[in-house]
This record gives sequence, structure tokens and C-alpha cells, in this order.
Amino acid sequence: MKKIKVIGAGLAGCEAAWQIANKGVFVELYEMKPHKKTPAHKTDGYAELVCSNSLRSAVLTNAVGLLKEELRVLGSLIMEAADSTAVPAGSALAVDRDAFSKYITDKIKIHPFIEVKDEEVTEIDTSVLTVIATGPLTSDPLAEHLKGLLCEKEFHFFDAAAPIVDASTINFDKAFYASRYDKGEPSYINCPMNKEEYDAFYDALIHAEEAELKEFDSKEQGDLTVFEGCMPVEVMAKRGYDTLRFGPMKPVGLIDKRKGTESYAVVQLRQETLDKTMYNIVGFQTHLTFGEQKRVFRMIPGLENAEFLRYGVMHRNTYINSPKLLTPYYSLRKLPNIFFAGQMTGVEGYVESTASGLVAGINAARQVLGEEPFDFPDITATGALAHYVSDENVTRFQPMNVNFGIVRPLEKRVKGGKAAKNEALANRAMEKISEISSILKGEIVNEDNN
Repeated sequence: MKKIKVIGAGLAGCEAAWQIANKGVFVELYEMKPHKKTPAHKTDGYAELVCSNSLRSAVLTNAVGLLKEELRVLGSLIMEAADSTAVPAGSALAVDRDAFSKYITDKIKIHPFIEVKDEEVTEIDTSVLTVIATGPLTSDPLAEHLKGLLCEKEFHFFDAAAPIVDASTINFDKAFYASRYDKGEPSYINCPMNKEEYDAFYDALIHAEEAELKEFDSKEQGDLTVFEGCMPVEVMAKRGYDTLRFGPMKPVGLIDKRKGTESYAVVQLRQETLDKTMYNIVGFQTHLTFGEQKRVFRMIPGLENAEFLRYGVMHRNTYINSPKLLTPYYSLRKLPNIFFAGQMTGVEGYVESTASGLVAGINAARQVLGEEPFDFPDITATGALAHYVSDENVTRFQPMNVNFGIVRPLEKRVKGGKAAKNEALANRAMEKISEISSILKGEIVNEDNN
């Protein structure tokens, strides 16, 4: 029987397994949970979201919004789950993380072409077609094996998660519901600050005690490489007094209708669960000690009596030197039997990891079926990511979120500024993705996808 191994049941691994199985190829999906968990994982479910519950913007003229729509057209399991478990989040797509994981876990476990094996993989058999999607917290034994297999040094950066509070403990005498510029329903809880309150909070934050990274060696503790897109709030604050006010605490477009004015700074909380019992503090990824988180974050107006259901944590993320190692199909140049997917490839973000899993899964299945690999063109967001991580001309490789800067430019200049340009890029991409979807479903014969 033709079969493919997929290692890791995170977002990328589940998406890869789903795409392979739907091509009629048998999948052995290896997942070390529940027997062994990483420091960041708390549940036994697949596709567990360990940081935010937000998949970011849902707007088509935003690159990640475009990527979501491409994935929907291409039959993504992750997007199907996200749409089915969405919670209100203004112009973003956020999910009930437990319902989201359960949806995916159930779908994977009942698929007739997927066999789940609850065991840790510590070595790769390069004679077997394999998709490695073990995520940024790959276990030490496998990481060491891959280090030798790839003849590369281990790459890493540090990632952080924001705390979650009990909604019933938020003080609505001070907090209020609103979405920025009144777009969509007022689904965010907003905690306004005047200048005096911000000054006191800022001073406490930049002088608060950070937690020790006990699971990492002392050399790494002394030289933290932090991913810009998930930077701890205290690190961001130390860059300057107004950094937070132009970042996660930006007050623009958030009017407290009880007063009719904007505040000096605003902290936003986003719904975590469908029943609205849990909210996370937006942009407040942190590495402070739990005691300091409780002390400092309770200085936020409306959170003075907040109960923290989960404190923020920091953990190490591992990724490979993809431009040197990978093809645009996410397979190794020197070992085409081996594919990588997810954040290990240097794509950063839930949706980006999903896209890499989809491309790797499709191409792994095509390889075992004796078909030519499919090169997603860089006029699409999906293809642009694949080409970015496999571009040999990239000299200083770092994790990357999808953005229009990596998409192939338009052939002609578009009038109307950035918004018009992004709309044109999105329209071009969706036209191509519709064509690709038809090709992959076998509805048309032409496979000239360039």
C-alpha cells in the first residue's frame, strides 16, 4: 500500500495529512501527545493553539486575509475548522481554541485514510516518504537527529504568549465594548488609560522582574533572539515611552461613548471562547514572572481585580535554514523523499503554517502517486511563502509572516494608492488560485501553473 508518514499533529501536520489522505494516499500520522508534551502544550488535542486564538485579519486586501481565502478555495481543513468555531473579533478571525482543536482532532481520527500513532519519533528513515511537521518545539532527540541529518546548526528564536483573564472579573465601570473605528460588532473589551495611569503602568512594566528560562542553557538566556511579530510587551516597552501607544495600546479609533473621547492609551481584550467567559490581553505576550504579571497587569483600569486563567509564557522556537535546504515544494533538495512543513520552515503564524502543510501534503501525495510536483506561483500568497523560504538568494533568514512584499509585483502600476494596489494583488491571486484548485481537483487537464 502506498503510504506517507507525517510527523506531528499540529496545524501543518494535520493539514498535510488531510491533503494527502484526500488524494487517496494512506497516512501514518505520528503524534507524541498524550504521552509526552512540550512545555507550551497543555491539552491532548491536535492543532492546539499555544499562543493567541487569533488567525489575524480576515480582510482580503490584507496578505494574511488573502492567504486564508486561498486556503479555503484549496480545501483546507484548518480553515474549515476555524470558520466553524469562530468567535467575534471585529475584522479579524479568532476561534474558540478548544472547539477548534476538537473539530480537527475528530476529523483526523475518523478519516479512513489516516492512521494515528501516539508515539514519539526520534529518527527519520530517509527511505520512507515523510513530512516532518513537528513544530517550533520539536523534541530534543529528534532535533538533534535532524541537526546531524541536515548538517546544520540549530536555529531558534524565542516566542511568547499573552495571559488570559476570567471575563466575569473585569470591571465594566471602567472597561467598555468597542471595535476600532466601530468596524463590525463591538467585540473587544477596552480598558482606557489617562496619561497618569499610563505613566505608572509603563514605569512598573519596564522595571518588572522577568522569569528565568530554566529549560534553556545559560548561553541562550544571555542572548535572546525574539521574533518581532510576537515580542514580549515588556521588551517592546523598553524600546521607548510611546512604543506601546503606537502598538498594542494604540487608542486611535476607540471612543469611550460614555465620555465621547479617545483615551491616552487603551488595552484591548479579545474573546477566547464561544461562551465569552475568557478573554486574552491583545499584544501582551510576556516573559514576566507570574507574580509580576498579576501585579503589573492589574494596574490596567478594569483589570484591578482580574483573575488570570492562564499567565503569559515564553518558549523557544526552532526552525531550519530553509533557503539552503528546501525546494518550493517544501521537500529537501538533497533528500526529495523528505518534506518539512510548519514553523520549522521559517513561516511564522498559524495560517502560514497551515499553508506550508497544504503545499507539502499535496506535493508529497503527488510524488508517491508518480505525478510531477506542483509549484504554486508567487503571484499567490501561498506560493509567495513557499518561494520565500526556498529562495537561495536570501542571506539573512528569519521567520516571516505572509505579506504583500514577498508577492510578485503587479506588471502595471495601479492608481489609488496602497489599498488599490493590494486589492489588485488579491484579485490576481484569487483568480490564479481558482484555476489551481480546478487543476488539483482534476477538472481541467492543463497543468501549466506558471
